[in-house]
Amino acid sequence: MLTVAFICLIVGVTDGDTLKARCGEPGQYQQITVRIAAIDAPERRQPFGNASRQVLTALCLNDRATIILRTNDKYGRWVADVYCSDRDVGTTLVSSGMAWVYDRYADKTEHAALFALQTEAKAGRVGLWRDADPVPPWNWRQAAKKPH
Repeated sequence: MLTVAFICLIVGVTDGDTLKARCGEPGQYQQITVRIAAIDAPERRQPFGNASRQVLTALCLNDRATIILRTNDKYGRWVADVYCSDRDVGTTLVSSGMAWVYDRYADKTEHAALFALQTEAKAGRVGLWRDADPVPPWNWRQAAKKPH
């Protein structure tokens, strides 16, 4: 797989797993939306949604980030590994209990370390794992779509 890396300025944080980045040369900037690969953070109205967004904001906002593009999703966002201040953002969010490993899109072999960090965070009741029964964001979104 050919990997392409970009150095971009993080200019916004949409939620705990999505960033707005400005990439390119001065006068020719392109603003892109970046979805962090292999993780899923709580939705804004979900428990820990704001906390997750705040952690991502503290990690990346107004920082130059290395963005390693993996693919584009159906919404046109870049799906990428993101490094802010030389820290792997996905790893940081999962280990601090601010995101789940997104089983549907995370490869068990390639992302084995992420799964291990999630297990540690869960065992240590860190972040969202303090809740007795945290609801994964993909289930939260599906429940929100159902008519009441």
